[in-house]
Amino acid sequence: MNTIDSAMISSFAPTGTLRVGINLGNPILANENPQTQELYGITIDIAHEIGKRLSLPVKLTPFKTAGNTVDAVKTGEIDLVFVAIDPVRGADISYTPPYIQIEGAYMVKTDSPIHENDQVDALSNEIVVGKGSAYDLYLSREIKNATLLRAASSQAVVDDFMSGKGNVAAGVKQQLESDAKRYEGLRMLPGRFMVINQAIGIPKARPQCEQTTTYLSDLITQLKQSGFVAKSMHEHKIEGAKVAE
Repeated sequence: MNTIDSAMISSFAPTGTLRVGINLGNPILANENPQTQELYGITIDIAHEIGKRLSLPVKLTPFKTAGNTVDAVKTGEIDLVFVAIDPVRGADISYTPPYIQIEGAYMVKTDSPIHENDQVDALSNEIVVGKGSAYDLYLSREIKNATLLRAASSQAVVDDFMSGKGNVAAGVKQQLESDAKRYEGLRMLPGRFMVINQAIGIPKARPQCEQTTTYLSDLITQLKQSGFVAKSMHEHKIEGAKVAE
């Protein structure tokens, strides 16, 4: 573990409190109790562990989408985020190695003629995806023929899809499967169209960004090797994701 010094702490948490952005757009990462508004999940566990090791109080700020979370770290509203590694976001955010990997998948209506992932990128298809999500960023680069229709958030994808928008829904496999339970006549396409590496990100604009990233990278590696990440995933009953190698 690299050296912790006052300059790094001041750069990382300039207010004296570690302000952490929590993305509620991905239920694998974090959730909110509807009665108590208490946040829980693997990212909350990791955030508190970082605060504990640095002797910093932790303030959790929930956001509905990954895009909003990233915007907040860019403006300096928060100090740390848990988001998918993406080259577009990487212009402003410095990443640690990933702590978990998640699958991105497609869903269609039961009577759809689409049965395989490689059939999706066709001129006649419209893909509904959460605006600013890792899947939106990925598909914006990779899709050449189909049209992307952006829902307000990842949680809104299935509702938009069932209201008549598009003929393919894209997102976190578990999110789509969970939302699909509210409707009939839907099926998942087999396999996945991408693997999403989820990591810790901090703003590149901070003066001790490189040192802080090295510290957090060492820490996340330690949390993976010690079983901390796997234990958290088990306690929160996370399925369809795995500890990143």
